[in-house]
Amino acid sequence: MARIVSGKYGGMTLRVPDKGTRPTSERVREAVFSRLESWDEIEGASVLDLFAGSGALGLEALSRGAFRAVFVDQASGAYRILKDNISRNRIDNAQVVKAEALRFANSADGLFSLVFIDPPYDFDADRLKEILVALRTCVTEGALIVLESSTRTPEPDWPDGYVLESSRKWGETRVWFITFTGKDGSVEA
Repeated sequence: MARIVSGKYGGMTLRVPDKGTRPTSERVREAVFSRLESWDEIEGASVLDLFAGSGALGLEALSRGAFRAVFVDQASGAYRILKDNISRNRIDNAQVVKAEALRFANSADGLFSLVFIDPPYDFDADRLKEILVALRTCVTEGALIVLESSTRTPEPDWPDGYVLESSRKWGETRVWFITFTGKDGSVEA
Protein backbone atom coordinates (compact mmCIF):
# COMPACT_ATOMS: atom_id res chain seq x y z
CA MET A 1 0.00 0.00 0.00
CA ALA A 2 1.12 3.51 -0.81
CA ARG A 3 -0.36 6.70 0.58
CA ILE A 4 -0.81 10.34 -0.37
CA VAL A 5 1.80 12.37 1.49
CA SER A 6 0.16 15.77 1.93
CA GLY A 7 -2.75 18.06 1.13
CA LYS A 8 -6.51 17.51 0.96
CA TYR A 9 -6.15 13.72 0.62
CA GLY A 10 -3.04 13.42 2.84
CA GLY A 11 -2.82 9.98 4.42
CA MET A 12 -5.20 8.43 1.87
CA THR A 13 -4.09 4.87 1.12
CA LEU A 14 -3.65 3.70 -2.44
CA ARG A 15 -3.82 0.20 -3.78
CA VAL A 16 -0.87 -0.64 -6.02
CA PRO A 17 -0.98 -3.03 -9.00
CA ASP A 18 0.51 -6.46 -8.23
CA LYS A 19 2.72 -6.60 -11.32
CA GLY A 20 4.30 -4.37 -13.91
CA THR A 21 4.62 -1.15 -11.91
CA ARG A 22 7.24 0.49 -9.77
CA PRO A 23 5.46 3.03 -7.57
CA THR A 24 7.32 6.28 -6.88
CA SER A 25 8.44 6.16 -3.25
CA GLU A 26 6.89 8.54 -0.72
CA ARG A 27 10.33 10.07 -0.14
CA VAL A 28 10.77 10.89 -3.84
CA ARG A 29 7.18 12.15 -4.19
CA GLU A 30 7.61 14.44 -1.17
CA ALA A 31 10.83 15.89 -2.62
CA VAL A 32 9.36 16.32 -6.12
CA PHE A 33 6.20 17.98 -4.82
CA SER A 34 8.14 20.29 -2.50
CA ARG A 35 10.00 21.51 -5.57
CA LEU A 36 6.81 21.82 -7.64
CA GLU A 37 5.10 23.80 -4.88
CA SER A 38 8.09 26.15 -4.55
CA TRP A 39 7.85 26.77 -8.32
CA ASP A 40 4.07 27.34 -8.00
CA GLU A 41 3.34 24.58 -10.55
CA ILE A 42 0.52 22.71 -8.80
CA GLU A 43 -2.29 25.08 -7.77
CA GLY A 44 -4.92 25.04 -10.52
CA ALA A 45 -2.85 22.79 -12.81
CA SER A 46 -4.34 20.53 -15.43
CA VAL A 47 -2.37 17.31 -14.88
CA LEU A 48 -1.55 14.38 -17.14
CA ASP A 49 -0.16 11.25 -15.43
CA LEU A 50 1.28 8.91 -18.10
CA PHE A 51 2.21 5.35 -17.09
CA ALA A 52 0.07 6.14 -14.04
CA GLY A 53 0.18 2.78 -12.22
CA SER A 54 -1.57 3.42 -8.88
CA GLY A 55 -2.02 7.10 -9.75
CA ALA A 56 0.15 8.28 -6.84
CA LEU A 57 1.71 11.20 -8.74
CA GLY A 58 -1.50 12.60 -10.21
CA LEU A 59 -3.44 12.02 -6.98
CA GLU A 60 -0.73 13.79 -4.99
CA ALA A 61 -1.10 16.74 -7.39
CA LEU A 62 -4.90 16.77 -6.92
CA SER A 63 -4.43 16.58 -3.16
CA ARG A 64 -2.19 19.65 -3.29
CA GLY A 65 -4.49 21.82 -5.40
CA ALA A 66 -4.41 20.74 -9.04
CA PHE A 67 -7.64 21.48 -10.89
CA ARG A 68 -7.99 18.14 -12.68
CA ALA A 69 -5.99 15.05 -13.61
CA VAL A 70 -6.09 12.51 -16.41
CA PHE A 71 -4.49 9.15 -15.62
CA VAL A 72 -3.27 6.96 -18.50
CA ASP A 73 -2.08 3.36 -18.30
CA GLN A 74 -2.39 0.50 -20.77
CA ALA A 75 -2.24 -2.34 -18.23
CA SER A 76 -5.62 -3.76 -17.27
CA GLY A 77 -4.56 -4.28 -13.65
CA ALA A 78 -3.35 -0.68 -13.29
CA TYR A 79 -6.54 0.60 -14.95
CA ARG A 80 -8.73 -1.28 -12.42
CA ILE A 81 -6.59 -0.14 -9.46
CA LEU A 82 -6.71 3.48 -10.66
CA LYS A 83 -10.49 3.40 -11.02
CA ASP A 84 -10.77 1.88 -7.53
CA ASN A 85 -8.37 4.37 -5.89
CA ILE A 86 -10.34 7.26 -7.36
CA SER A 87 -13.86 5.99 -6.65
CA ARG A 88 -13.06 4.62 -3.17
CA ASN A 89 -11.78 8.05 -2.15
CA ARG A 90 -14.59 9.97 -3.94
CA ILE A 91 -12.35 12.03 -6.18
CA ASP A 92 -14.44 13.66 -8.90
CA ASN A 93 -11.95 15.75 -10.88
CA ALA A 94 -10.07 12.71 -12.22
CA GLN A 95 -10.41 10.72 -15.42
CA VAL A 96 -8.86 7.31 -16.09
CA VAL A 97 -7.98 6.25 -19.64
CA LYS A 98 -6.84 2.77 -20.64
CA ALA A 99 -4.45 3.47 -23.50
CA GLU A 100 -0.86 3.17 -24.62
CA ALA A 101 1.01 6.41 -23.82
CA LEU A 102 2.00 7.34 -27.39
CA ARG A 103 -1.46 6.60 -28.77
CA PHE A 104 -3.00 8.77 -26.04
CA ALA A 105 -0.52 11.62 -26.65
CA ASN A 106 -1.30 11.54 -30.37
CA SER A 107 -5.04 11.86 -29.76
CA ALA A 108 -5.28 13.79 -26.46
CA ASP A 109 -8.08 16.26 -26.16
CA GLY A 110 -7.33 19.26 -23.96
CA LEU A 111 -4.28 21.09 -22.73
CA PHE A 112 -2.13 20.06 -19.77
CA SER A 113 0.13 22.35 -17.74
CA LEU A 114 1.83 19.62 -15.65
CA VAL A 115 2.77 16.19 -16.99
CA PHE A 116 4.18 13.23 -15.08
CA ILE A 117 5.91 10.54 -17.15
CA ASP A 118 6.97 7.49 -15.15
CA PRO A 119 7.68 4.68 -17.64
CA PRO A 120 9.38 1.38 -16.82
CA TYR A 121 13.09 1.96 -16.18
CA ASP A 122 14.01 -0.04 -19.31
CA PHE A 123 11.69 2.02 -21.54
CA ASP A 124 13.00 2.64 -25.08
CA ALA A 125 14.62 6.10 -25.46
CA ASP A 126 13.34 6.56 -29.03
CA ARG A 127 9.79 5.74 -27.91
CA LEU A 128 10.09 8.30 -25.10
CA LYS A 129 11.17 10.93 -27.62
CA GLU A 130 8.14 10.05 -29.80
CA ILE A 131 5.86 10.57 -26.78
CA LEU A 132 7.44 13.96 -26.03
CA VAL A 133 7.01 15.03 -29.66
CA ALA A 134 3.36 13.94 -29.63
CA LEU A 135 2.72 15.78 -26.35
CA ARG A 136 3.56 19.11 -28.00
CA THR A 137 -0.03 19.30 -29.29
CA CYS A 138 -1.65 18.79 -25.88
CA VAL A 139 0.48 20.77 -23.43
CA THR A 140 0.38 24.48 -22.76
CA GLU A 141 3.33 26.68 -23.54
CA GLY A 142 5.39 26.76 -20.35
CA ALA A 143 4.08 23.34 -19.23
CA LEU A 144 6.34 21.44 -16.86
CA ILE A 145 7.11 17.79 -17.60
CA VAL A 146 8.40 15.64 -14.74
CA LEU A 147 10.12 12.49 -16.04
CA GLU A 148 11.19 9.71 -13.69
CA SER A 149 13.94 7.27 -14.65
CA SER A 150 16.69 5.11 -13.21
CA THR A 151 19.95 6.81 -12.26
CA ARG A 152 21.57 4.43 -14.78
CA THR A 153 19.46 5.84 -17.64
CA PRO A 154 21.38 8.36 -19.77
CA GLU A 155 19.91 11.82 -20.26
CA PRO A 156 17.20 11.63 -22.92
CA ASP A 157 17.53 13.43 -26.23
CA TRP A 158 15.05 16.27 -25.68
CA PRO A 159 13.05 17.14 -28.80
CA ASP A 160 12.75 20.70 -30.09
CA GLY A 161 10.51 22.76 -27.85
CA TYR A 162 11.75 21.22 -24.58
CA VAL A 163 14.32 22.67 -22.20
CA LEU A 164 15.86 20.80 -19.29
CA GLU A 165 15.43 22.89 -16.13
CA SER A 166 17.12 20.54 -13.68
CA SER A 167 17.44 16.95 -12.53
CA ARG A 168 17.79 15.36 -9.12
CA LYS A 169 18.75 11.92 -7.82
CA TRP A 170 17.17 10.15 -4.88
CA GLY A 171 18.63 6.68 -4.35
CA GLU A 172 18.13 4.72 -7.61
CA THR A 173 15.69 7.32 -8.97
CA ARG A 174 16.45 10.32 -11.15
CA VAL A 175 13.82 12.95 -11.88
CA TRP A 176 14.13 15.30 -14.85
CA PHE A 177 12.23 18.63 -14.81
CA ILE A 178 11.63 19.85 -18.37
CA THR A 179 9.76 22.91 -19.63
CA PHE A 180 7.85 22.96 -22.89
CA THR A 181 8.81 26.28 -24.46
CA GLY A 182 6.71 26.21 -27.61
CA LYS A 183 5.89 24.08 -30.61
CA ASP A 184 8.70 25.52 -32.73
CA GLY A 185 11.28 25.34 -29.95
CA SER A 186 11.41 29.08 -29.31
CA VAL A 187 10.54 30.82 -26.07
CA GLU A 188 7.93 33.60 -26.24
CA ALA A 189 9.32 36.92 -25.06
